Amino acid sequence: MLVHALIREDGTVAADELYTVANTLGMSDQQVRLCVKRLVAEGRFTHEGRGRKAELRATADTVRALAPNADFLRHAFRQDAGEAPWDGVWHLAAFAVPESARTARDSLRETLLHLGGSPLQGGLYVCANAWEPYVEDAARRMAVHDALTLLTTTDLRRGATHDPVELARALWPLPEIADRYHRLARIARPRLKRLTGSAALAPAELLTLAIELAAELSRAMEPDPLLPPELLPRPWPGAQARELVARCWAALRARAEDGGSRPAVFRLYADLTRELYADLTREEADRVTG
Repeated sequence: MLVHALIREDGTVAADELYTVANTLGMSDQQVRLCVKRLVAEGRFTHEGRGRKAELRATADTVRALAPNADFLRHAFRQDAGEAPWDGVWHLAAFAVPESARTARDSLRETLLHLGGSPLQGGLYVCANAWEPYVEDAARRMAVHDALTLLTTTDLRRGATHDPVELARALWPLPEIADRYHRLARIARPRLKRLTGSAALAPAELLTLAIELAAELSRAMEPDPLLPPELLPRPWPGAQARELVARCWAALRARAEDGGSRPAVFRLYADLTRELYADLTREEADRVTG
């Protein structure tokens, strides 16, 4: 997460910046070296130079893998703003991959779960969002596209349960997901106070805050199927926590120095929050932080 968050707009990560932020977060240089070594060995980054003068460069596969995360976050903010109402359609994916391709089968199953799917029965998964492009892309990369079946329905029943809200409650662990967002809100509030206060913050401090917020947001959102608001309890802590994080990012954007060397994590969140929270004021921050 730390390395990914420090990727700049040209796809590089400066080792000096990486070590500095890692040290601020309590990580040792040895931990960073081992992490870099593993990322390079896995083909996720290339590495040039030595020590703090080195530079990492994300490979095409890494950049492609990170792209959907931005799509999901953008979709979540659109849901929170009431711009993505549910059309009542359930999206299903079924597969029958032979034992000889067990690795691909397991990977496809993990991908469906990551995309917000829930198992209905063996080899059949359901999602409340239009996930077809992501599912098909993954199946093609795993060479199991021919074993994949996609379909949609507005009449989903499981046993005697057919009410969409009841189905959502039965299929996804909503209390656990809500708890993660409560944690995110608890972490975001004091950081928002720091960011909207009058005290100066060094670039390394801003990066550290950025990494902490990005990591906690990922912790909350990765297991979140991003169910439409129509299927969720009200009020939903996910929307509240994301608003707090968005305000943090608006404040981070206001403090960050201009220039092409900004990490992509700044650009990503700034772009997503600019329209909704461009007019962040001290009074608004005080209201949010209670």
